[in-house]
Amino acid sequence: MNKILVLGGIRSGKSGLAERLAALSPPVCYVATASPGDAEMAERIRRHREQRPAEWDLVEEPVALGAVMAARASQAPTLLVDCMSLWLGQLLAAGDDAAFQRERHAFVDAVTAYPGGVVIVSNEVGLGTIGMDALTRRFADELGWLNQDLAQRCDTVVLTVAGLPQVLKGELPEEACR
Repeated sequence: MNKILVLGGIRSGKSGLAERLAALSPPVCYVATASPGDAEMAERIRRHREQRPAEWDLVEEPVALGAVMAARASQAPTLLVDCMSLWLGQLLAAGDDAAFQRERHAFVDAVTAYPGGVVIVSNEVGLGTIGMDALTRRFADELGWLNQDLAQRCDTVVLTVAGLPQVLKGELPEEACR
């Protein structure tokens, strides 16, 4: 399997597409970046856990994605990393710019070095308005730059709109688009 970046807005169908893509190349390790900061997010996480195939491995890691990838490299399962916007938001909210830069570089380098398939889910936020506060603007800028870096390293890049995958780079297996 290739390295695939699946972009889209909220509820665009990007996670469902990413799961179908990962399922084509078992074994799969789902790398969840979300932290249950409130009851609604905890419920989202619970629903996601229930929907995933039981045979998939699960790693819940809100920060050290590069380390997770390095730890899995010897077995090289297909990694489904969901999602970049939650991961980035948590790193930026922590307020430690050195840690942010270190983790970002470690992850991007790990994507390049990983010997197996990788499916990465990320929000496309560059189609909206400019944020009213500095943190919102930085989040949009950093996520845009991260998405660009990942797109360069991935074989396939897909923008998902209303559940419909639009291939921007590479090709998708036909069976994933059903």
